[in-house]
Amino acid sequence: MKSQETWKYIHSERVQMADTLDSLSAEQWGAASWCEGWTVHETVGHIVAAAEQTPLNFYKELISAGIKFNVFTERGAARLARVSPDELIRRLRARTTTTNHPPAPVMAMLGEIVVHGDDIRRPLGLVHRSPEVALVAVADSWKNSNLLIGSKRRISGLRLRATDVAWVHGDGPEVSGPLQSLVLAMTGRKGSHQDLSGEGLSILASRI
Repeated sequence: MKSQETWKYIHSERVQMADTLDSLSAEQWGAASWCEGWTVHETVGHIVAAAEQTPLNFYKELISAGIKFNVFTERGAARLARVSPDELIRRLRARTTTTNHPPAPVMAMLGEIVVHGDDIRRPLGLVHRSPEVALVAVADSWKNSNLLIGSKRRISGLRLRATDVAWVHGDGPEVSGPLQSLVLAMTGRKGSHQDLSGEGLSILASRI
């Protein structure tokens, strides 16, 4: 997928995320997300932090965090979790036309909003379906990558088969289900396993 098309899907997902956030109650903002250890508010803070990031600022913050990526992300989420929901929504909407991003492939930004969007929606019982072409692009990007989230290691020796689109990857015991849930499972979201089945599911679950 070309960069221009990728940004089209990123911007669309951000718009829909902002629309979802507009409908949340104070209780829902304080609920646990699927991003382990983070509330919905903190996860939104992380989304906004990533959407506002630039290469120069990324390196400055990473160095300040001792080159520890987990510390870097925790600090960013915590900082923006102190910002009001209305302000976070406003700032996210301001990033529905911009193309700045940290020093990472643009596809990583699409994966970011797709996965963290479900980190927020799914535990709240909200349903969102990302476009098939966007999900396939994210799945194809992560299936061979161990960068940060370790997807390649997590699915090694397994056959992943989407039941709603024509997407298959790997060989071995099978894990099948909707592609959006497979993408979440690739990133270690154990809550997604309720949508999956197959003899390889127990192996995948052991790798969370």
